[in-house]
Amino acid sequence: MSISSSLNAGVAGLAANATRLATISDNIANSGTYGYKRATTDFESMVLAQARNSGTYSAGGVRASTGRLIDERGSIVSTANATDLAVAGRGFLPVASAATYDNTQGEQPLMMTTTGSFHTDSDGVLRTDSGLVLLGWAANADGSIPTMPRDTVGGLVPVVINANQTAGDPTTTMNLGVNLPSSETEAGASGDALPLSVEYFGNLGNSESLDITFTPTVPANGSSNAWTMVIRDSATIDDPATAADERILGEYALVFDNTSVNGGTLASVSTLSGGTYDPATGTVDLSVAQGLQNITLTIGKIGDTNGLTQLATDFAPTSITKDGSPVGNLTAVEIDNDGFIKATYDTGFIRTVYQIPLVDVPNPNGLSALDNQTFQVSPTSGSFFLWDAGDGPTGTIEGYAREGSAVDVAQELTNLIQTQRAYSSNAKVIQTVDEMLQETTNIKR
Repeated sequence: MSISSSLNAGVAGLAANATRLATISDNIANSGTYGYKRATTDFESMVLAQARNSGTYSAGGVRASTGRLIDERGSIVSTANATDLAVAGRGFLPVASAATYDNTQGEQPLMMTTTGSFHTDSDGVLRTDSGLVLLGWAANADGSIPTMPRDTVGGLVPVVINANQTAGDPTTTMNLGVNLPSSETEAGASGDALPLSVEYFGNLGNSESLDITFTPTVPANGSSNAWTMVIRDSATIDDPATAADERILGEYALVFDNTSVNGGTLASVSTLSGGTYDPATGTVDLSVAQGLQNITLTIGKIGDTNGLTQLATDFAPTSITKDGSPVGNLTAVEIDNDGFIKATYDTGFIRTVYQIPLVDVPNPNGLSALDNQTFQVSPTSGSFFLWDAGDGPTGTIEGYAREGSAVDVAQELTNLIQTQRAYSSNAKVIQTVDEMLQETTNIKR
């Protein structure tokens, strides 16, 4: 009966608008919640099958379906905490709940979020106040990130930053920019060796030095423009069993150009002992600290003005640079746009300790929404993939930032007014049907 279907349609309209009111209430309540994704309600008509031109119509009513616009992003808000993180663009930060983190049995399900305020707990684990633990790939000792699987959480581990950790950075490269006085290779010169000591840092952060001597070749007449460079390692001096000759890492015969085009630059380098000189790179490889460490020493290419030179001026180390640092204490931790967490030490040493990948799925709006603005993969979202931040479809990771709520309060209040009017109209339909049924009942009277 058409009048009965009208009553059912009115009741369905009340239920649908009540559902819409619930999503609007949730949105307004979370208008200040960082990373909140707006909930929506869509109405779908229900049509009952009926013959055309039958003269009657039965109302099917309406039903509501809810969803969450997870791909909508709120504005980025600056903060003062280096480990406040937000994703600028597509992608999610991988996280785990504290309870999941404490349960180490088997592989745990992946959770994801677009923003979080992470702080270290008593164990140094980066987590939010609500108990979300940040996950990432741990770096090797040299700061490189190992190759990890991209379609599983197997390589992800909780990010741990110990405030009292120390680290040393061994020296691996050194550039030697030194000027040798041309007058020392002229006839009648003293022929005294010119000493130079350059500090380097060992594998354990200990300070050692390369003791280098430049001995000129003094000819009977004219100028030889030739020198002998001998490199010794101070790390072997403390070993009394090491003979003096065994302390030599390398010995090289240097000849400098005196032409108008390349005057003062290296003309040739001959290896007398030790690591071979590479003319393509202008380097020699030295095995220091009794063979436990290698240093690539750059002395300059043939004709290069940036390495060793011989000019008519004083003996001077014009440019000596090297990497490495002694043992230092952790002073700061920051994350760059590519997701690399970098630890800075009081010695100036900066090392990559973790990489935070970004999680992406084919249909973000199909993810299952959980508490604390977190999401999980569902059958409608598709499988996840772990991207390097900024690669593929993903955006970048912003430190010192949070993502604001995606709710527009003015729009939600407008929707609230519309929902209230629609609810009142459906209530009026039910009231009207009730009055009509009352009239039908009165016919018998």
